[in-house]
Amino acid sequence: MLSQEETLELIKKAQNGDLEAKETLVQENSPLIKSVIKWFKDKGIENEDLYQLGCLGFLKAINNFDCSFNVKFSTYVVPMVVGEIKRFMRDDGAIKVSRAIKALNIKINKYIDDFFSVNNRRPTIGEISRSFNIPEQEVVMAMDSAKMPISLYTPFEDGEEEGLTVIDRFDNESGGSDFVENLALKEVIEKLEDRDKKIIFLRYFQDKTQSEIAKMLGVSQVQVSRLENKILETLKKKLSN
Repeated sequence: MLSQEETLELIKKAQNGDLEAKETLVQENSPLIKSVIKWFKDKGIENEDLYQLGCLGFLKAINNFDCSFNVKFSTYVVPMVVGEIKRFMRDDGAIKVSRAIKALNIKINKYIDDFFSVNNRRPTIGEISRSFNIPEQEVVMAMDSAKMPISLYTPFEDGEEEGLTVIDRFDNESGGSDFVENLALKEVIEKLEDRDKKIIFLRYFQDKTQSEIAKMLGVSQVQVSRLENKILETLKKKLSN
């Protein structure tokens, strides 16, 4: 297994056109790539094709990685690999999204923004459905069409950790590598209590602020912040086991 120093040295060589260094990085990180593509099993794509897509995302990660980043390369790799597979599934593969659905999603997002500015809350699926005169299933489909995996570098917007990124919460000595290498986050979240699961979903998959979540749950922003900290600590402990 390569050390961090060896990995960085190989990345620099690969970025300068050293094909042997690039091949070594792929071989050494093959287990990581394979563990990521397991998320996409039974999605209508052959495992070999998934691996090739994973390698493509990995190579992009090599080209784009800044060695001055204060994060491990493996941490940077995961969203790049996931994004490459998602992109294929959305544009060329198992999940084909039409232009009409994409256009509807844009209109719905604008409606949601306008609705929130007037009512200080997001509209329900039913309200969107009635406004656009389309079935609720179509609303959900349009909204899901643009979903992307959460970026590990998305900054928090409020609370004590405003300005920090998601990766800042996980990439530390006690659990950062386990978060990436175990790749068991989905399974761990499924085992959370309903309230905790809802907070994580809203915070990290719906990009809600703590203040927005507090209004939805009928609690204070401080309570949401404390709950979030507690949930993240629980996740880190389970992921490091």
